[in-house]
Amino acid sequence: MPQEMEDFYIGLFLAIFSSLFIGTSFIFKKLGLLRLAKNSATRAGQGGYGYLKEWMWWAGMILMTLGEFANFAAYAFAPATLVTPLGALSVLVSAILASRVLKERLNLLGKVGCFLCVIGSTVMVIHSPKEQEVANIDQLKAMVAEPAFIVYATLVVILAVFLMVHTAPRYGSKNVLVYITICSSLGSFTVMGCKGVGVGLKQTMRGYNQFTNWMFYVLLTIVILCILIQLNYLNRALDTFNTAVVTPIYYVFFTSLVMVASLILFKEWGAMKIQDILGDLCGFLTIITGIFLLNAFKDFSITLRSLPGLNKDGASGSAVENNNSLTTTNDRAFLLENGQLESLHTDIMVTDYQDSPEETLA
Repeated sequence: MPQEMEDFYIGLFLAIFSSLFIGTSFIFKKLGLLRLAKNSATRAGQGGYGYLKEWMWWAGMILMTLGEFANFAAYAFAPATLVTPLGALSVLVSAILASRVLKERLNLLGKVGCFLCVIGSTVMVIHSPKEQEVANIDQLKAMVAEPAFIVYATLVVILAVFLMVHTAPRYGSKNVLVYITICSSLGSFTVMGCKGVGVGLKQTMRGYNQFTNWMFYVLLTIVILCILIQLNYLNRALDTFNTAVVTPIYYVFFTSLVMVASLILFKEWGAMKIQDILGDLCGFLTIITGIFLLNAFKDFSITLRSLPGLNKDGASGSAVENNNSLTTTNDRAFLLENGQLESLHTDIMVTDYQDSPEETLA
């Protein structure tokens, strides 16, 4: 087997195992946060850190660490455009376990939204340009110094700082997108840093020591710092909002920003064909549709049985409902019409009564 294909399959399997571990870790961390809430301690959504004493949360943290290590190793063998979208598996694992373990309800439109998010991300991966191979850290350092990536990194840092300082304290507990945007924007740096650290370790194992390269430690620091901030705000999102909603939205935002950062850093925009551009646009619109279904109808009880067309008595039920509606409408019109007549008659009687006080006195 050629070396490139061997690296591809190693990265593929590592990415799959990473998604399984990370998807399961969401459930354990949520259970730990729920146990904390029962103890009347300061919740993570309110800025508390009592979850550090919960073993269930630490079990989820260990699973997430294993998943991140597998994900970290996958970036050393496969391109980010392959590894990152495979995180869709974590969405499916988390959604299934949330409904089974946490008893969180995800209605029909929510399930369709999850499916659309996965399909849209898959379409974007299929039509996105393939990432250029990074041979060493020095090559990556030259790519990071390009103006386009510097502008992107500056905008992302400004956005993340603004959300953390200004928006999160006011609206973080009301809108799930606040915490998710912070995690996703910094997550794009985490992936690029993991790619660099993975390449450095891969070089070191092949006989080219990178532990003397200062860029290796810069990338490692970025990875650790971004992961710590991500965990903080991800815990707040999980503590405040439904897991079945947080996980797919986090995946979509995270994947989209990583794809953008990867395309800017590795400069494949100019190599895209027209059909790939249209495919990316279609995938992006599909993702937006999925996000809309997840958020707009999450509080409605919608199931397959509630759909008239799939109900055994759907036709007759619809007819009865229409007849009842018609009857109700006719009754309402009748009552309104007679009510006006009765009101008019009452006014006349009251007027006659008031116009003849002498008879009453007599």
